[in-house]
Amino acid sequence: MKRRIYVLYCFLGIACCLIWQSPALATGVVTAIQQRYERLASYAADFEQTITHRESGSTERRQGRLLFKKPLLIHWQTNKPHEELLLVTSKEVWNYLPDEEIAWRYPLSVMQGSQGVIQVLTGQTALDRDFEVREEGREDGFRKLRLYPKEPSPQMVEALLWVDNNALIRRVSVLDFYGNGNDVRFTSFKADAPVRAADFTFQPPAGVDVENRDGTEGVQFFD
Repeated sequence: MKRRIYVLYCFLGIACCLIWQSPALATGVVTAIQQRYERLASYAADFEQTITHRESGSTERRQGRLLFKKPLLIHWQTNKPHEELLLVTSKEVWNYLPDEEIAWRYPLSVMQGSQGVIQVLTGQTALDRDFEVREEGREDGFRKLRLYPKEPSPQMVEALLWVDNNALIRRVSVLDFYGNGNDVRFTSFKADAPVRAADFTFQPPAGVDVENRDGTEGVQFFD
């Protein structure tokens, strides 16, 4: 079965006794996050990703690196257990599987209007506009927020954010309509990192099959 990176499809929420506070308590945090990401030009981070499949009860764990540069250049590299690359350039989107010697090329339009983990992690979504946000105190030294999309989609019906004292998102956990979970935790994070233009370009190696897709088949990334 081909492994694919999808546009954030699952994020399993852990059932717990919720400590609901007034939505007004989250207003200051949301404002701080949005202002911080408005100033953020780029970042480099190492991540651990855990994907939980509700129907089968299986769990996948991945490790990799994420590079981001405004306005929306993304280099998502999974190193373990299998190498995989999802690249959003200024012109197109690539999904490359080295061990299968295949690369899919999509138009940038596949990223438009999508709602998921990568949009949250890169500050592309307006939290105060798109979500009802509740603050749930602190956990592991981070402020914890619970998000409910004002317009839920199959990719996201609920999300949790862990935010550091600099108003930077250090972990995201998303629950999809089917009960699948996608949890991305940064193990290292460098704001305004000096990323290179070459990090956001891709030339398929010799011998790699390239399949051009128009995105109408409903592709989803970052799963």
